[in-house]
Amino acid sequence: MEQLPRRASWVGATLVFGWLAAGSASVFAQDIIKIDGSSTVFPITEAVAEDFQQSKKGKIRVTVGISGTGGGFKKFCRGETDISDASRPILAREMEECKRAGVQYIELPVAYDALTVVMNPKNTWIKALTVADLKKMWEPSAQGKVLKWNQVNPQWPDQSLKLFGPGADSGTFDYFTEAVNGKAKASRGDFTASEDDNVLVQGIARDVNGLGYFGYAYYIENKDKLKAVPIINPATNKPVDATLEAVIDGSYQPLARPIFIYVNAKSLDRPEIREFIQYYMKNADALVREVKYVPLPPKAYTHNSEMVDKKVVGTKFGGENKVGLTIEELMKLEAKL
Repeated sequence: MEQLPRRASWVGATLVFGWLAAGSASVFAQDIIKIDGSSTVFPITEAVAEDFQQSKKGKIRVTVGISGTGGGFKKFCRGETDISDASRPILAREMEECKRAGVQYIELPVAYDALTVVMNPKNTWIKALTVADLKKMWEPSAQGKVLKWNQVNPQWPDQSLKLFGPGADSGTFDYFTEAVNGKAKASRGDFTASEDDNVLVQGIARDVNGLGYFGYAYYIENKDKLKAVPIINPATNKPVDATLEAVIDGSYQPLARPIFIYVNAKSLDRPEIREFIQYYMKNADALVREVKYVPLPPKAYTHNSEMVDKKVVGTKFGGENKVGLTIEELMKLEAKL
Protein backbone atom coordinates (compact mmCIF):
# COMPACT_ATOMS: atom_id res chain seq x y z
CA MET A 1 0.00 0.00 0.00
CA GLU A 2 1.22 3.49 -0.82
CA GLN A 3 2.22 5.79 2.01
CA LEU A 4 -0.63 7.98 3.21
CA PRO A 5 -0.09 11.48 4.54
CA ARG A 6 1.60 11.61 7.97
CA ARG A 7 2.54 8.61 10.12
CA ALA A 8 0.05 5.79 10.39
CA SER A 9 -0.21 2.04 10.76
CA TRP A 10 -3.08 0.03 9.33
CA VAL A 11 -5.07 -2.66 11.12
CA GLY A 12 -7.61 -4.05 8.68
CA ALA A 13 -9.75 -1.16 7.48
CA THR A 14 -9.21 0.89 10.62
CA LEU A 15 -6.37 3.21 11.46
CA VAL A 16 -5.02 2.70 14.97
CA PHE A 17 -2.19 4.87 16.22
CA GLY A 18 0.48 2.75 17.80
CA TRP A 19 2.96 4.74 19.83
CA LEU A 20 1.54 3.81 23.28
CA ALA A 21 4.29 2.35 25.42
CA ALA A 22 4.25 -1.42 25.76
CA GLY A 23 2.92 -2.41 29.17
CA SER A 24 1.54 1.06 29.79
CA ALA A 25 -1.77 1.21 31.59
CA SER A 26 -2.92 3.66 28.92
CA VAL A 27 -3.02 0.79 26.41
CA PHE A 28 -6.09 -0.38 28.28
CA ALA A 29 -7.78 3.02 28.35
CA GLN A 30 -11.56 2.77 28.11
CA ASP A 31 -12.10 6.11 26.37
CA ILE A 32 -12.35 5.25 22.67
CA ILE A 33 -13.56 7.59 19.94
CA LYS A 34 -14.81 5.74 16.86
CA ILE A 35 -14.65 7.44 13.46
CA ASP A 36 -15.32 6.04 10.00
CA GLY A 37 -16.26 7.15 6.49
CA SER A 38 -14.69 9.10 3.66
CA SER A 39 -11.20 8.36 2.35
CA THR A 40 -11.03 11.99 1.20
CA VAL A 41 -11.58 13.39 4.69
CA PHE A 42 -9.40 10.69 6.24
CA PRO A 43 -6.06 12.57 5.95
CA ILE A 44 -7.46 15.51 7.94
CA THR A 45 -9.11 13.43 10.64
CA GLU A 46 -6.04 11.19 10.80
CA ALA A 47 -3.83 14.22 11.43
CA VAL A 48 -6.16 15.57 14.11
CA ALA A 49 -6.48 12.16 15.78
CA GLU A 50 -2.73 11.60 15.83
CA ASP A 51 -1.95 14.98 17.38
CA PHE A 52 -4.88 14.78 19.80
CA GLN A 53 -3.77 11.40 21.14
CA GLN A 54 -0.25 12.66 21.60
CA SER A 55 -1.59 15.65 23.54
CA LYS A 56 -3.59 13.28 25.80
CA LYS A 57 -0.58 10.98 26.33
CA GLY A 58 -2.55 7.86 25.42
CA LYS A 59 -5.46 8.44 27.81
CA ILE A 60 -7.89 8.58 24.89
CA ARG A 61 -7.78 6.27 21.90
CA VAL A 62 -9.08 7.27 18.47
CA THR A 63 -9.79 4.81 15.67
CA VAL A 64 -10.30 6.12 12.12
CA GLY A 65 -11.73 3.78 9.50
CA ILE A 66 -12.27 4.11 5.77
CA SER A 67 -15.46 2.69 4.28
CA GLY A 68 -16.44 5.56 1.99
CA THR A 69 -18.90 8.33 2.83
CA GLY A 70 -21.91 6.10 2.24
CA GLY A 71 -20.43 3.20 4.17
CA GLY A 72 -19.56 5.55 7.01
CA PHE A 73 -23.10 6.92 7.20
CA LYS A 74 -24.49 3.36 7.36
CA LYS A 75 -22.41 2.71 10.48
CA PHE A 76 -23.09 6.19 11.88
CA CYS A 77 -26.87 5.89 11.50
CA ARG A 78 -26.75 2.53 13.27
CA GLY A 79 -25.04 4.24 16.20
CA GLU A 80 -21.79 2.31 15.68
CA THR A 81 -19.55 5.38 15.38
CA ASP A 82 -19.25 8.71 17.15
CA ILE A 83 -18.12 10.73 14.12
CA SER A 84 -18.55 10.21 10.39
CA ASP A 85 -16.14 11.62 7.80
CA ALA A 86 -18.06 12.71 4.69
CA SER A 87 -16.97 14.12 1.34
CA ARG A 88 -20.53 15.21 0.58
CA PRO A 89 -23.54 16.27 2.68
CA ILE A 90 -25.79 13.64 4.23
CA LEU A 91 -28.46 12.51 1.76
CA ALA A 92 -32.22 12.30 2.31
CA ARG A 93 -32.26 8.51 2.58
CA GLU A 94 -29.43 8.62 5.12
CA MET A 95 -31.27 11.28 7.08
CA GLU A 96 -34.23 8.89 7.24
CA GLU A 97 -32.01 6.01 8.37
CA CYS A 98 -30.62 8.13 11.19
CA LYS A 99 -34.11 9.34 12.13
CA ARG A 100 -35.46 5.79 12.34
CA ALA A 101 -32.58 4.82 14.62
CA GLY A 102 -32.96 7.93 16.76
CA VAL A 103 -29.55 9.27 15.77
CA GLN A 104 -29.27 13.06 15.71
CA TYR A 105 -26.18 14.75 14.33
CA ILE A 106 -24.29 18.02 14.13
CA GLU A 107 -22.96 18.80 10.63
CA LEU A 108 -19.55 20.48 10.58
CA PRO A 109 -17.84 21.51 7.32
CA VAL A 110 -14.09 21.25 7.90
CA ALA A 111 -12.37 22.07 4.58
CA TYR A 112 -12.61 22.39 0.80
CA ASP A 113 -11.26 19.85 -1.64
CA ALA A 114 -10.31 20.08 -5.30
CA LEU A 115 -11.66 16.81 -6.67
CA THR A 116 -8.77 16.00 -9.01
CA VAL A 117 -8.82 14.22 -12.37
CA VAL A 118 -5.52 12.41 -12.85
CA MET A 119 -3.83 10.51 -15.66
CA ASN A 120 -0.67 8.56 -16.27
CA PRO A 121 2.28 10.99 -16.71
CA LYS A 122 3.16 9.34 -20.04
CA ASN A 123 -0.15 10.50 -21.50
CA THR A 124 0.86 13.12 -24.12
CA TRP A 125 -2.47 13.80 -25.82
CA ILE A 126 -4.56 15.37 -23.06
CA LYS A 127 -3.85 19.04 -22.36
CA ALA A 128 -7.16 19.77 -20.59
CA LEU A 129 -10.64 18.26 -20.28
CA THR A 130 -14.09 19.79 -20.49
CA VAL A 131 -17.02 18.57 -18.43
CA ALA A 132 -18.44 17.32 -21.75
CA ASP A 133 -15.30 15.21 -22.30
CA LEU A 134 -15.65 13.71 -18.85
CA LYS A 135 -19.32 12.98 -19.48
CA LYS A 136 -18.48 11.12 -22.71
CA MET A 137 -16.13 8.92 -20.70
CA TRP A 138 -18.24 8.38 -17.59
CA GLU A 139 -21.96 8.62 -18.48
CA PRO A 140 -24.01 5.40 -18.10
CA SER A 141 -24.54 5.08 -21.87
CA ALA A 142 -20.76 4.88 -22.38
CA GLN A 143 -20.65 1.48 -20.72
CA GLY A 144 -19.42 -1.17 -23.11
CA LYS A 145 -19.34 1.36 -25.97
CA VAL A 146 -16.79 4.14 -25.31
CA LEU A 147 -13.74 1.94 -24.95
CA LYS A 148 -11.02 3.94 -26.73
CA TRP A 149 -9.61 7.43 -26.41
CA ASN A 150 -10.49 8.39 -29.99
CA GLN A 151 -14.16 7.74 -29.26
CA VAL A 152 -14.05 10.65 -26.83
CA ASN A 153 -12.05 12.89 -29.16
CA PRO A 154 -11.07 11.81 -32.72
CA GLN A 155 -7.72 13.59 -32.32
CA TRP A 156 -6.77 11.26 -29.50
CA PRO A 157 -5.13 7.86 -30.13
CA ASP A 158 -6.80 4.58 -31.05
CA GLN A 159 -5.89 3.08 -27.68
CA SER A 160 -7.89 1.51 -24.87
CA LEU A 161 -9.47 3.89 -22.36
CA LYS A 162 -8.76 2.57 -18.85
CA LEU A 163 -10.86 4.26 -16.18
CA PHE A 164 -10.38 4.16 -12.42
CA GLY A 165 -12.67 5.67 -9.80
CA PRO A 166 -14.13 5.45 -6.31
CA GLY A 167 -16.75 2.82 -5.55
CA ALA A 168 -20.46 3.45 -5.14
CA ASP A 169 -20.17 3.99 -1.36
CA SER A 170 -17.87 6.96 -1.94
CA GLY A 171 -19.04 10.55 -1.55
CA THR A 172 -16.47 11.49 -4.17
CA PHE A 173 -18.26 9.15 -6.60
CA ASP A 174 -21.57 10.81 -5.74
CA TYR A 175 -20.23 14.33 -6.20
CA PHE A 176 -18.35 13.60 -9.43
CA THR A 177 -21.26 11.83 -11.09
CA GLU A 178 -23.66 14.63 -10.18
CA ALA A 179 -21.25 17.37 -11.33
CA VAL A 180 -20.38 15.59 -14.59
CA ASN A 181 -23.41 13.46 -15.47
CA GLY A 182 -26.11 15.51 -13.79
CA LYS A 183 -27.22 12.84 -11.32
CA ALA A 184 -25.48 11.29 -8.33
CA LYS A 185 -24.44 7.66 -8.90
CA ALA A 186 -25.27 7.89 -12.64
CA SER A 187 -22.15 6.29 -14.08
CA ARG A 188 -20.90 3.56 -16.33
CA GLY A 189 -20.02 0.52 -14.28
CA ASP A 190 -17.21 -0.98 -16.35
CA PHE A 191 -14.30 0.74 -14.62
CA THR A 192 -11.88 -0.26 -11.89
CA ALA A 193 -13.57 0.84 -8.66
CA SER A 194 -12.20 0.98 -5.12
CA GLU A 195 -12.99 2.77 -1.87
CA ASP A 196 -9.22 2.84 -1.26
CA ASP A 197 -7.77 5.73 -3.27
CA ASN A 198 -4.33 4.15 -3.15
CA VAL A 199 -5.59 1.26 -5.30
CA LEU A 200 -6.63 3.85 -7.89
CA VAL A 201 -3.26 5.58 -7.67
CA GLN A 202 -1.44 2.33 -8.35
CA GLY A 203 -3.69 1.38 -11.28
CA ILE A 204 -3.32 4.71 -13.08
CA ALA A 205 0.42 4.88 -12.41
CA ARG A 206 0.92 1.49 -14.07
CA ASP A 207 -1.10 2.10 -17.25
CA VAL A 208 -0.33 4.81 -19.84
CA ASN A 209 -4.04 4.72 -20.79
CA GLY A 210 -5.22 5.16 -17.20
CA LEU A 211 -7.40 8.04 -16.00
CA GLY A 212 -9.35 8.51 -12.80
CA TYR A 213 -10.34 10.92 -10.03
CA PHE A 214 -10.10 11.35 -6.26
CA GLY A 215 -9.36 13.96 -3.58
CA TYR A 216 -6.56 16.48 -3.99
CA ALA A 217 -4.49 15.24 -1.03
CA TYR A 218 -4.01 11.83 -2.65
CA TYR A 219 -2.81 13.47 -5.86
CA ILE A 220 -0.30 15.62 -3.94
CA GLU A 221 1.00 12.56 -2.09
CA ASN A 222 1.50 10.78 -5.42
CA LYS A 223 2.33 13.57 -7.87
CA ASP A 224 5.61 11.84 -8.75
CA LYS A 225 3.50 9.00 -10.18
CA LEU A 226 0.53 10.90 -11.65
CA LYS A 227 -0.33 14.01 -13.64
CA ALA A 228 -3.33 16.21 -12.81
CA VAL A 229 -5.55 17.22 -15.72
CA PRO A 230 -6.62 20.89 -15.99
CA ILE A 231 -10.41 21.26 -16.17
CA ILE A 232 -12.08 23.79 -18.46
CA ASN A 233 -14.19 26.16 -16.35
CA PRO A 234 -17.64 26.14 -18.04
CA ALA A 235 -18.20 29.84 -17.29
CA THR A 236 -14.88 31.18 -18.64
CA ASN A 237 -13.97 28.38 -21.08
CA LYS A 238 -10.43 28.51 -19.70
CA PRO A 239 -8.41 25.55 -18.35
CA VAL A 240 -7.85 25.65 -14.61
CA ASP A 241 -5.35 23.52 -12.72
CA ALA A 242 -6.38 21.74 -9.55
CA THR A 243 -4.72 23.97 -6.96
CA LEU A 244 -5.61 25.30 -3.54
CA GLU A 245 -5.55 28.84 -4.95
CA ALA A 246 -8.09 27.94 -7.65
CA VAL A 247 -10.40 26.53 -5.00
CA ILE A 248 -10.11 29.68 -2.89
CA ASP A 249 -10.79 32.07 -5.78
CA GLY A 250 -13.69 29.94 -7.04
CA SER A 251 -12.24 29.26 -10.51
CA TYR A 252 -11.85 25.48 -10.13
CA GLN A 253 -15.38 24.54 -11.10
CA PRO A 254 -17.41 22.40 -10.91
CA LEU A 255 -15.08 20.02 -9.03
CA ALA A 256 -14.36 22.04 -5.87
CA ARG A 257 -16.48 20.90 -2.95
CA PRO A 258 -16.82 21.20 0.84
CA ILE A 259 -16.02 18.20 3.01
CA PHE A 260 -17.43 17.43 6.46
CA ILE A 261 -17.52 15.58 9.70
CA TYR A 262 -20.82 14.60 11.34
CA VAL A 263 -20.97 14.18 15.11
CA ASN A 264 -23.50 11.98 16.89
CA ALA A 265 -25.30 14.36 19.26
CA LYS A 266 -25.59 11.67 21.94
CA SER A 267 -21.83 11.07 21.80
CA LEU A 268 -21.34 14.70 22.85
CA ASP A 269 -22.50 13.70 26.33
CA ARG A 270 -19.06 12.12 26.68
CA PRO A 271 -16.39 14.69 27.63
CA GLU A 272 -13.71 13.06 25.45
CA ILE A 273 -15.86 13.58 22.34
CA ARG A 274 -16.40 17.26 23.12
CA GLU A 275 -12.68 17.65 23.82
CA PHE A 276 -11.77 15.97 20.53
CA ILE A 277 -14.13 18.18 18.51
CA GLN A 278 -12.82 21.29 20.26
CA TYR A 279 -9.28 20.18 19.41
CA TYR A 280 -10.34 19.51 15.80
CA MET A 281 -11.80 23.01 15.33
CA LYS A 282 -8.94 24.76 17.13
CA ASN A 283 -6.29 23.06 15.00
CA ALA A 284 -8.21 22.58 11.74
CA ASP A 285 -6.64 25.50 9.89
CA ALA A 286 -3.06 24.28 10.39
CA LEU A 287 -3.77 20.57 9.91
CA VAL A 288 -5.98 21.07 6.85
CA ARG A 289 -3.14 23.02 5.25
CA GLU A 290 -0.62 20.36 6.28
CA VAL A 291 -2.49 17.61 4.40
CA LYS A 292 -2.97 19.91 1.36
CA TYR A 293 -6.63 20.83 1.53
CA VAL A 294 -8.14 24.32 1.70
CA PRO A 295 -9.10 25.50 5.20
CA LEU A 296 -12.30 27.40 5.78
CA PRO A 297 -12.23 30.98 7.13
CA PRO A 298 -11.48 31.11 10.89
CA LYS A 299 -15.05 32.21 11.62
CA ALA A 300 -16.29 28.88 10.20
CA TYR A 301 -14.42 26.88 12.84
CA THR A 302 -15.62 29.24 15.57
CA HIS A 303 -19.16 28.78 14.27
CA ASN A 304 -18.68 25.00 14.31
CA SER A 305 -17.61 25.12 17.95
CA GLU A 306 -20.70 27.14 18.79
CA MET A 307 -22.89 24.62 16.95
CA VAL A 308 -21.38 21.85 19.07
CA ASP A 309 -21.74 23.79 22.33
CA LYS A 310 -25.42 24.45 21.58
CA LYS A 311 -26.01 20.98 20.08
CA VAL A 312 -27.57 22.46 16.94
CA VAL A 313 -28.57 19.34 15.04
CA GLY A 314 -29.47 18.95 11.37
CA THR A 315 -28.04 19.77 7.96
CA LYS A 316 -27.66 22.91 5.88
CA PHE A 317 -28.10 21.00 2.62
CA GLY A 318 -31.61 19.57 2.76
CA GLY A 319 -30.50 16.03 1.91
CA GLU A 320 -28.76 16.76 -1.39
CA ASN A 321 -25.48 17.90 -2.92
CA LYS A 322 -24.99 21.50 -4.00
CA VAL A 323 -22.62 21.27 -6.98
CA GLY A 324 -20.37 24.26 -7.62
CA LEU A 325 -20.80 25.78 -4.16
CA THR A 326 -18.02 28.27 -3.40
CA ILE A 327 -16.55 28.84 0.05
CA GLU A 328 -18.29 32.21 0.24
CA GLU A 329 -21.64 30.63 -0.63
CA LEU A 330 -21.12 27.88 1.93
CA MET A 331 -20.61 30.48 4.63
CA LYS A 332 -23.98 32.03 3.85
CA LEU A 333 -25.97 28.88 4.38
CA GLU A 334 -28.29 28.72 7.36
CA ALA A 335 -28.90 25.50 9.22
CA LYS A 336 -32.05 23.67 8.16
CA LEU A 337 -33.16 21.29 10.85
